[in-house]
Amino acid sequence: MNVFIYIKSLFLYFRCKKPGRYLDNLPQTSVIVCFHNEAWSVLLRTVHSILDRSPEHLIREIILVDDYSDMPHLKTQLEEYAENYPKIKIVRAKKREGLIRARLMGARYASAPVLTYLDSHCECTEGWLEPLLDRIAREASTVVCPVIDVIDDSSLEFHYRDAGGVNVGGFDWNLQV
Repeated sequence: MNVFIYIKSLFLYFRCKKPGRYLDNLPQTSVIVCFHNEAWSVLLRTVHSILDRSPEHLIREIILVDDYSDMPHLKTQLEEYAENYPKIKIVRAKKREGLIRARLMGARYASAPVLTYLDSHCECTEGWLEPLLDRIAREASTVVCPVIDVIDDSSLEFHYRDAGGVNVGGFDWNLQV
C-alpha cells in the first residue's frame, strides 16, 4: 500500500471516530450471514469479527443461514459452538435455496429493526457498523452498503477502495436497473 493511501485511510478512520459524529440512539441490527459449505475457519472468522468489532448493544443477533450444507463441521459441531454465544442463531434450509431465498429466510427470523447482510467470508473492522446505522437512523428509507476493500487472493496485496465514488452494484439510488 502506498503512503498516500495509508495516510488517507488514517484520516478517514480518525474522522469516523470523531466524538459526536454519529447519533447516540442508533438502532439495533440483526446481522444475517448466509453460507453453503463454508470453511470452518472462514465462517468463524466472519462471526467473531462481527462480535468483536461491533458495539455489543447494536448487535441484537447474528443469524447464520445454512443453505443446505453437507459438510460435517457445519452440522452438530457448529450448533455446539454457537451454544456458547447467545446472540448466534442458526437457521437451516431444508433444500438448496440460493442466496436471495436464503437471505429472505434469515429476514423471517430477524427481530431487530435493521437487517444487515454480510457474506460468510468477510472480516469486519473496528467502526464498520456505526456509519451504516447512523445513515439509517437519520433516514429510515435509506439503503446502505459498506465499501469493501479487497485482498488479492494470489499476492495477498491489500487494495484500498475509496468511498468517494458511487458504488451501487448495478442499481441507481432509486433501486432501478
